Amino acid sequence: VVERPASVAKELVENALDAGAGRIGVSVEFGGKRLVRVEDDGEGMTPDEAVLALERHATSKIRRLEDLAAIATLGFRGEALPSIASVSHFLLRTRARGASRGFEVRVSGGATVSTREVGASEGTTIEVTDLFYNVPARRKFLKSDGAETTQISRLVTQLALAHAGVGFSLVSGARRLLQCPPAAGLADRLFQLYKGRDDLVEVHKEAAGIRVAGFVAALAGAGEGPRRGPQNIFVNGRVIKDRTIAHAVVHAYSTATIKERSPEVHLFLDVPPDRVDVNVHPTKAEVRFLEQSLVHEVLRRAIGEALERGRPPEIHLDIDTDAPLASTRSPPSATLLQPEEVAGVRGGDGAVLDSNSPGPVGLSGKHPLRDLVREVRPNAVEAV
Repeated sequence: VVERPASVAKELVENALDAGAGRIGVSVEFGGKRLVRVEDDGEGMTPDEAVLALERHATSKIRRLEDLAAIATLGFRGEALPSIASVSHFLLRTRARGASRGFEVRVSGGATVSTREVGASEGTTIEVTDLFYNVPARRKFLKSDGAETTQISRLVTQLALAHAGVGFSLVSGARRLLQCPPAAGLADRLFQLYKGRDDLVEVHKEAAGIRVAGFVAALAGAGEGPRRGPQNIFVNGRVIKDRTIAHAVVHAYSTATIKERSPEVHLFLDVPPDRVDVNVHPTKAEVRFLEQSLVHEVLRRAIGEALERGRPPEIHLDIDTDAPLASTRSPPSATLLQPEEVAGVRGGDGAVLDSNSPGPVGLSGKHPLRDLVREVRPNAVEAV
């Protein structure tokens, strides 16, 4: 479950979303190696729930065995918090809604250090410091601070996109990397994250109980492929990677244009929980669909229809082949003038540019080339 600082941020933010948070703040230091802090204004926990949350395989999100067949929450295994606490210095501070006092638990390397009542705002704050301090072999394989921060930023951006009604902020050291107030909908959140984008087309389709929404890269002009960019895929609000969905995207674009070029897509699929298994991978980044072919076809058609709606208009030239041509003469060809013609030495009807006038004049008897040499090199030998 815990692979790197971004894994910690993901688990903590998903817990905050499951708690019904309206605002979530993420703070990191040194790429999350020194600190990952997640604060939310969700429903919080009672003291007993806070202690139980740090026990392995203890969860309040699964009440009955049947719930495993239709998981509707982002977290469900009860593994994340104890796993994180076992490889860090861990602090959990929480206050349940309506409670007068908060509660704090400190854990170091999996061992509870202290528990006590504290003053706290409603919601939950979790601080993870010195990640992998007791597993140096894991810590030395972490990437640079900048690379780890980038991973966290990408993850928080994806979760912010998937949950437009929730406010998100991300701070790294003294730098604010992300600030998104709650948005009215997906289009507003997309604008917050990516600014104005007229090269995306909206996708919307509902069929066989599956709903598809989002935005994808529009087709460009003739001979050009769609814009490359991030591919954000969400199933029931969960960030996932899935071969079925990836193939449907490629299929839709390859049908519409030869150059699909890893197009930018932001796609949201809502599938009934009993028709998708999210308990496939430890990181919950993969899913398994009960009706894989159906999901593929609905998504392929949704993207294809959106691309057709956003296709640039074709230009047709109506040429009357029976009409007589205005002229059958070839256009005049360019003629290379000889030096003496430019200088105005040769007689005739030609025109030269007189340096004493703004436009073409007849022969003036002057020698423009000689005058030009004199102007640039006054002492030049009269070679012209």
